[in-house]
Amino acid sequence: MPPDIDHLVDEVADLFHLLGDPTRLRIVLSCLAQPTAVGDIAAALDLSSSLVSHHLRLLRAARIVKAERQGKQVFYAAADAHISSLLTNMFEHIAEPTTGLDA
Repeated sequence: MPPDIDHLVDEVADLFHLLGDPTRLRIVLSCLAQPTAVGDIAAALDLSSSLVSHHLRLLRAARIVKAERQGKQVFYAAADAHISSLLTNMFEHIAEPTTGLDA
């Protein structure tokens, strides 16, 4: 194992902890298709803009989403293809039928 594996494990655990919150997960999912403004995320999820902004700050700090200013608005998107792939893979995994075999 790499010598810094403990640090990497901690970072991955933090990432999953952040995505383990249903509100934050919904926020990230709302940013996957295209960059989305805070107000649009809040309206789509029936949340306050301040709550969405709070969660986005945490998600940005963890490099899960990125922000891009366009004029007076800030648009948020998945930080990179890894985030999109991770979430797509997890949803595909959950949707798989169980085989009934516990190995």
